[in-house]
Amino acid sequence: MNKPIRYSIIIPMYNEEEVIVEAYRRLKKVMNEIGEPYELIFVNDGSQDRSLEIVKDYSEWDKKVKVIDLSRNFGHQIAITAGMDYASGDAVVVIDADLQDPPELIKQMIHKWKEGYEVVYAKRTKRKGETFFKRVTASLFYRTLRSLTDVDIPVDTGDFRLIDRKVCDQMNQLHEKNRFVRGLVSWVGFKQTAVEYERDERLYGESKYPLKKMLKLSLDGITSFSYKPLKLATYAGVLLSITGFLYMVLVIYQKLFTESTVMGWSSLIVIQLIFFGFVLMILGVMGEYIGRIYEEAKDRPVYIVREMYGRKEQLRNADQVVVNQK
Repeated sequence: MNKPIRYSIIIPMYNEEEVIVEAYRRLKKVMNEIGEPYELIFVNDGSQDRSLEIVKDYSEWDKKVKVIDLSRNFGHQIAITAGMDYASGDAVVVIDADLQDPPELIKQMIHKWKEGYEVVYAKRTKRKGETFFKRVTASLFYRTLRSLTDVDIPVDTGDFRLIDRKVCDQMNQLHEKNRFVRGLVSWVGFKQTAVEYERDERLYGESKYPLKKMLKLSLDGITSFSYKPLKLATYAGVLLSITGFLYMVLVIYQKLFTESTVMGWSSLIVIQLIFFGFVLMILGVMGEYIGRIYEEAKDRPVYIVREMYGRKEQLRNADQVVVNQK
């Protein structure tokens, strides 16, 4: 009789053929050293290289390997969501395939979990191999998000973390489409702690989070956990009204008591440009929120699974996972 799965390791992947073999080797080594039942769940997020072929081959002779092949590229956060839906372990670990997050840290996470913590997230103390621009913008984003929301989202953390079964079950009940997983984990609460580490450079390949995707992730994080940007319209309106009133007083004063009244359109044009710039910015902010409401209203599935490989009977509720697919 098979022992119940103790640990589920979720590995989202997108075009990672250059590193997936080494990721598999290191994960196997770490989990075998831990010596408790586990499963490796590779989530293929529409890879166009040999990533799926490689892990599919592993699943044919390694019963601990399961593969979820999504029908297209749905995005990193959705791939993590799919992995959580099918994970069966008492504890669930999310780790990227690029090996920037060291699999060896999983041992420390498990140790903290056994101490009673229900969420153990990895906090970066150093980010090797990243540009100055990316380090600065990432730091600014986390601190801005933390200041805008009442949810305590830890700074300098990614999706590399361990969550307890009860946390995973709660996450699977959240149906929103534009997902910011690390924020949702903080939102559900439970007892959380951190383990610190230095993030390594990518072993091979290039980042799967270019500027465009980073901006989308940032917008998803802010709009999912804060409505304060909508208050910007009120603040901007008050500021412009006060500015306009003060300028009116200045013009009246110049007209009545001085001969230095400036004739012409320059000041008027400047004021109009500033005003309409604020209006368009506010409309853009509102559009971001309305767009997300529209996505939720359509109620499409978060992801679609093309095929699963490995022992399907060991994939938790493989024929019953409907939360994020219906």
